[in-house]
Amino acid sequence: MPITAFLDGQKFDPETKRVMGVAFEMTRAALRLADQNDLIIELVAKKIIELAKAGERNPDLLCEAVLTRIP
Repeated sequence: MPITAFLDGQKFDPETKRVMGVAFEMTRAALRLADQNDLIIELVAKKIIELAKAGERNPDLLCEAVLTRIP
């Protein structure tokens, strides 16, 4: 499932979309989220998007930031 499904019309340049997608997949793998209907997936995507909007472009840091915020 690509992160673009969660952009809700928000515009990002292609490189930022790529970085967010990498971070999204890394985070899903770290959390072992396989079920596409799992609500946590949406929370992960929205947090990555929020951090990217704030300027973060490193997929490792995006993933780490989300993982530290998930209980």
